[in-house]
Order: sequence, then C-alpha cells, then structure tokens
Amino acid sequence: MYNVFIDGSAGTTGLKIFDRLKNRTDISLITLPEELRKDAGARADAINSSDVTFLCLPDDAARESVSLIKNDSTIVIDTSTAHRINPDFTYGFAEINGLREKLKPAKKIANPGCHASGFISLINPLVSAGVLKSSAKLTAYSLTGYTGGGKKMIAEYEGDNRPIEFDSPRLYGLTQSHKHLPEMAKYSLIENAPVFMPIVCDFACGMQVTVPLFGSDLSCSINDIKDIYKSLYTGKVVKYTEDNQGGFLASNTLSGRDDMLISVYGNDDRITLVSRFDNLGKGASGAAVQNMNIALGLDETVGLNLGE
Repeated sequence: MYNVFIDGSAGTTGLKIFDRLKNRTDISLITLPEELRKDAGARADAINSSDVTFLCLPDDAARESVSLIKNDSTIVIDTSTAHRINPDFTYGFAEINGLREKLKPAKKIANPGCHASGFISLINPLVSAGVLKSSAKLTAYSLTGYTGGGKKMIAEYEGDNRPIEFDSPRLYGLTQSHKHLPEMAKYSLIENAPVFMPIVCDFACGMQVTVPLFGSDLSCSINDIKDIYKSLYTGKVVKYTEDNQGGFLASNTLSGRDDMLISVYGNDDRITLVSRFDNLGKGASGAAVQNMNIALGLDETVGLNLGE
C-alpha cells in the first residue's frame, strides 16, 4: 500500500488526480481537514509521511512545498510550472529521449504543461531523428477546452449571463510570453521558442496542438515522418493514427481519456502535424498518475482511461 498526498487537492488538477486514485486498492490517500489545508506544518507532516506527493499548486506554493521535504524517500510530482526546466527535476514525458528510464528512480518529477505536451510530442522526435534542424523557426496552434484555465475560468464559462465572446474561440497569450514556452523549446530540442497561438474554446475538455511545416523545412518525406512516429509511439498511452474523422479533426475527441493520438496530414510540400489529447488527461492529471506509476515500478497504465 502506497501513501499518497495531494497538496492542492481542491484545484482542478488535484481533483482529477483524486478521481483517478480514489478507488485504487494499492493507494491510501492522506487528507487534511479544511482548516489545515494551507497550514505549513500539517502539509510538511503529510508530505514527509507520504510515498508520493502531488503538488497541484501555484508556482511559489509548489516551491515552498518542495522546501518542506526532509527525507530522500518521498517522490514529489509537481504539476505547476515551477520546476519544469529545473535540472534537479526529471521531466515527466515518458515517451521521449529515454525519459521513462530516468523516471523510474526519480524522486523529483516535473509534470509537463498541457500545450507543451502536444508540441513536444510532435517536434522532439523529428529533431532527435535529424530530419528537422534544431534551429528551425516554428509555429504552433493549440485549441484547448476551458477547464485548462482552472476553477475561475470554469466558473466563467459555465456561469449564467456569460459574455457573448465566450461562444467564440478566444486567442490568448498575445505577448508571446506564455509560461509553457521555455519547456516547449527545451524538450523539443530547438533553439527558438515557437510562435505560439493558444486558443480557448467553448468545450470543457480536450486539446489539439497543430504544427504546420513546409517540406523545405525537412530533410525527409511526409511518409518518413509517419514512420518516425510509428516506430517511437508504440505504447498504450501515446499512439500514432491516420484517422481523419471524415475530413475533420475535433479537439475534444479524447475528452475524459488519458492517452494521446499523433497524426500527420498533407503532402510533401505542406505538412500538418497534430497531437490530440485531453488537457486534463495526458495534459495534466493523467500524465501525473502515469509518472507516479512509473516511479513506483508499477504498470504505467494502472488507473488510466485509455479508451479502446
């Protein structure tokens, strides 16, 4: 039996992790009464008595929680942005660059950002294979469900008398300083952060990250790209598919699931790379549970909803 503490269990990511763990017979959840939920001493006791602690907190609070760890046995999985490019943390995207093996002994794990997961899943394999230069200047579009904005945005979208603008997709991150950009560049192995266009839409869960490429950007054909993805993504969580939903791709296809679908469309002149997943699944809570399973030496898919 593993003792697990969710620090920040009232937030969206924490709640979804709780949902994935609450019925597991190998997990005992450590909980704090409401009046102690923000008490540093009570949190320190819970963290240090756990086998695994998930941090579902704002960045500064996550850094504080890490400072409370007084042993070398607790596994901490931080879902905030605070430690994603910190070399003391192992980045929690198991499917790339041998990270699965690095996650097995890891005590400090940085859970990837949702937008970043989609971009990295598409670009890292191509740079690693040498068919896309690390100096490439790229563009990324990311359509996300509104639950990615947390409780405040969920309340805004689901509330009464909401603005008419909420009926339309809304572009944000207008200053090109989105908090996911540093990890997108680092773990995609590229020198320049992409021009990034995140768009929040009027559906709860789901994400579709798209990267367009010209054939002149690559030293291979479109079929070679497909072969790279097919050979890499052979597991149960990240998979390659050529399904095109009758010529349309919906952003909420994997809503409620913890897997990710990678696809390539177009021709040798103009290519579209697409990663689809749930922003709260492989984009957040599902990935966190997958990382916990790996670090504990379990089947990494235990407790995950991977569809068919």
